[in-house]
Amino acid sequence: MAGRLTGFRRGSSPGAGQGPVPVGLNNGGHVDEPGAMETPDGGRLGRVWRAIWADDWSRTLVVMALVGTILAAAGGFGTGEIPFAERLVYWLTLILVGALLGRFGGRKIIPRPWWETRRVIVIALMTLLIGLPMTLVATFGNDWIKRRQLGLWHVWDVLPSTLATTATLVVLGFVIQHRAGVQTHEALEGAPAPRFWSRLPAKLAGADLWAVEAEDHYLRLHTSKGDDLILMRLADALVELEGIEGARTHRSWWVARDAVLSVERAEGRATLSLAGGLKAPVSRAYVKPLREAGWF
Repeated sequence: MAGRLTGFRRGSSPGAGQGPVPVGLNNGGHVDEPGAMETPDGGRLGRVWRAIWADDWSRTLVVMALVGTILAAAGGFGTGEIPFAERLVYWLTLILVGALLGRFGGRKIIPRPWWETRRVIVIALMTLLIGLPMTLVATFGNDWIKRRQLGLWHVWDVLPSTLATTATLVVLGFVIQHRAGVQTHEALEGAPAPRFWSRLPAKLAGADLWAVEAEDHYLRLHTSKGDDLILMRLADALVELEGIEGARTHRSWWVARDAVLSVERAEGRATLSLAGGLKAPVSRAYVKPLREAGWF
């Protein structure tokens, strides 16, 4: 059986007659019901933090904000003479603009399969995509803060350090998104039902959840009652899947642990054989975390 849920029939979502109770964390990581998330494993704050850390975009923003704060405190790249408040705004703005460029520009320009198969090329392209515009922003910002005028007199001085910093942050972003938040965990006894159960279409109510597969802006839910599509990002789904034992095995796949029947290996790649004849790929980024968790 798959998609185990404490307090309900093992492997099944709450039945249609019961009506799933969507308490817990919403997409933004906020608590819907006072006291609902207070558990022995860290309490409400711990649950909120895990929800933030499970989402790749939220996780990236948290780390980038921390990096920006460190650069501001250290007065990086000759900004030490600027008052701290202005430095902080300057660096956080640069980091946020760069993150937005990478988030939305990179995903539209760079083919989706390359993110798994051609990472070195993706890192190089992302460095240019983010670094070149950020060089202009950094140059304008430096001139305005120091001289209260806009110009590009120091653009060639700023370019090398901006590209180097951008490349470092792009690599850090890859590590954050591919190494953290791999697993979702079985709910504690008496904990509220995972919010994801409320996402299941009516025809899948009460089914065993085997896997969730991303298809463009949709998710395909693979269950014991068939499959169906819902409009949702996989990163958001991972937050709501907390409470069901499983793991992300690929950029586009989450798998319920109880659905795994066997592991197949060929040409250095692993594939999970699931209930219902499904095959879920395991990308190299997730092999080590899954092996350490005892999946294979």
